[in-house]
Amino acid sequence: MTLDWISQDGKLLLWARTVRTFSYGFLSVILAIYLKLIGFNEILIGVVLTVTLVNSVIFNLLSSAYADRIGRKKILTLYAVLMVISAVIFFFTNNYVALIIAALIGTINVTGSEIGAFLSLEQAILPQTVNNIKKRNSIFALYNMVGTFAMSGGVLVSGLPNFLEQHYGLDQISAIKTLFVFYAILALVVMAIYLALSKGVEIQPKNGQSIPQNKISPQTRGIITKLSSLFAVDSFGGGFVIQSIVAFWFYSRFGADLTMLSYIFSAAGVLTAVSFLLATKIASKIGLVNTMVFTHIPSNILLILLAFAPNFSVGILLYLARMSLSQMDVPTRQSYIVAIVNENERVAAAGITNTSRNVAQAVSPSLAGVVIQILSLSAPFVVGGILKIAYDIGIFASFRKIKPPEEI
Repeated sequence: MTLDWISQDGKLLLWARTVRTFSYGFLSVILAIYLKLIGFNEILIGVVLTVTLVNSVIFNLLSSAYADRIGRKKILTLYAVLMVISAVIFFFTNNYVALIIAALIGTINVTGSEIGAFLSLEQAILPQTVNNIKKRNSIFALYNMVGTFAMSGGVLVSGLPNFLEQHYGLDQISAIKTLFVFYAILALVVMAIYLALSKGVEIQPKNGQSIPQNKISPQTRGIITKLSSLFAVDSFGGGFVIQSIVAFWFYSRFGADLTMLSYIFSAAGVLTAVSFLLATKIASKIGLVNTMVFTHIPSNILLILLAFAPNFSVGILLYLARMSLSQMDVPTRQSYIVAIVNENERVAAAGITNTSRNVAQAVSPSLAGVVIQILSLSAPFVVGGILKIAYDIGIFASFRKIKPPEEI
């Protein structure tokens, strides 16, 4: 595949996405299990996972308010530095308060798909890296595809602690801690990539005017408010089934070890990555909104069925089938948001909609821990699936008539 239609900044963003999501891949699998091993119960684990999502809320708000004034490049670099700091804290201490602080500041991602502040800024920049409106869907598909392939590769690394235990005599906790060192090194690589970005990633004031302080027009504000409300429902449901919770489910219900989990989530990542390219082709035929909805509903039905899997093999098949469909709405959703707003509104629009997703999803993992203790280990899958189907119905009813420019 030739990439001459993507600018140098666009290629750098693809590399940053690749390295960053590779590190998220192994962290999302091992974090909840690691916290369990050092003595935290399900509710405390849920709180830590929730705090990682609160981090996304805070930094998305920061990006929306200040990125175009301070500089997108500077903000991205700052977030990479915080990744390094959080990894160091997780390596050196098991203190609960310290780990909460690390989760709060560190842009740690445990969902299995990226939702943080990096995403909002890069989502706003990507349309500037292609010179043809017809390539906008393609750049978002490619961006998500390389990230998902990288995450599936990173998931395989989560099996490394088992190798270190068997061949080098490390105990399980020490073996897992080596991955926090690896995470810090990868975060330094991400920081270096951002430092190489040009001024082309910034919004360029027109006719010598300063960047407008009020980035959202009244018309756009209404659209973004409705989108944000619906995205909140979707993410609230998704928070019950983030990858760390799914890993914990396979580990607790069927006794799957870290090596087996790494294979499962890596295979799921490959299926998801391939689905992004298919989503672009489907969207060119039936439109972005239709693609978002008509691929998402079947995936959520499979999610509900997963709760009732009678054995490990059926559970794997249902999960992989679900993951082959569940993320096809991601590049289409991202492309849709930046297509229906003006260029100077993109950072704010992406930040606001992603913040609504993060706020809603930040609540769910803690509730998932409570639901598991009160109802059953599988109950979060049913709750999450029902909520996400409600979102699909809402997005279709509200936005099927609002078209991006190329569909008009």
